[in-house]
Amino acid sequence: MAVRLVNQFILDDELWWDSEFSCGFCGTHVCEHAGPGPAPDDVREALLTAHGPVRLRLAGPVSRLVPAAKVLREVAATSLSQALGLAGELSQDGLVGTLPEMEFLRVRLRLRGVHTEIDR
Repeated sequence: MAVRLVNQFILDDELWWDSEFSCGFCGTHVCEHAGPGPAPDDVREALLTAHGPVRLRLAGPVSRLVPAAKVLREVAATSLSQALGLAGELSQDGLVGTLPEMEFLRVRLRLRGVHTEIDR
């Protein structure tokens, strides 16, 4: 039986992911991929299933969402209108994702003076 292990982590101020296969019967061990960037949907879903989602929210009221939108635009490579929409979600119900994704965003937001908290 083959086993697939997936990971997501922060390394050198970047979000990374990797995926490995191993077979206990024949001893084969293969690294499928390792590198920076967003995890593919199948890896992300496996992580969410195994560890559950977390929610990132603003820690308090913010007078302007522009700094948050700038970070979200940089990290998610979205349009300005999409980034403003995500910043609005951050200020209401919050953004949901894997713990490494939300920790990565939290650090980036804090560097721009936007304080957030993670709910597990």
